[in-house]
Amino acid sequence: MTQDEVLAEFRDADALLEGHFILSSGLRSPVFLQKMRVFQDPVRTARLCAALAERITAQFGQVDMIVSPAMGGIIPGYETARALGCIAVFVEREGGEFQLRRNFEIPPGARIVMVEDLVTTGLSSRECIAAIRQHPGDLLGAACLIDRSNGRADIGVPMVSLCTLDIPAYPADALPPELAAIPAVKPGSRGLAA
Repeated sequence: MTQDEVLAEFRDADALLEGHFILSSGLRSPVFLQKMRVFQDPVRTARLCAALAERITAQFGQVDMIVSPAMGGIIPGYETARALGCIAVFVEREGGEFQLRRNFEIPPGARIVMVEDLVTTGLSSRECIAAIRQHPGDLLGAACLIDRSNGRADIGVPMVSLCTLDIPAYPADALPPELAAIPAVKPGSRGLAA
């Protein structure tokens, strides 16, 4: 699947938004990817995740387990694992830190890839990777549908993506004038806009 085809999937799902958005990182951006508009369509999601599974196999070989961060990584993690024919688990926050819960286990020697939906700063990916490293297993690397950082986010392991974009993100006190002139909305899951 090409980058243009990935972006077409987002556009066709009305998931590629333009305006002034407050990202979950607190940064501001003129572009927001409303991934849940994509994930509401199982066929579209399966298509994207099957393509991601192909990239994972090409980069890392056989995978035994996908581990994803809750909440945004659960659906693409599960669908990618299904395409790979392996197990999918997720980490979730307890006491402010990602942890395996629900009796999930990472067995010794398991070949693991962390799957994320989107990467902007890489913070949730790094936190998920830190949680994975608390368990036995062989962390091969990471994968995401869209890397908004254009490869700049350092998550500490090799990462593959279906699409790499250079979408600007700015601190709230350093906005370009054209973005500052537009009212900001926070459409993400950490504070839905009304």
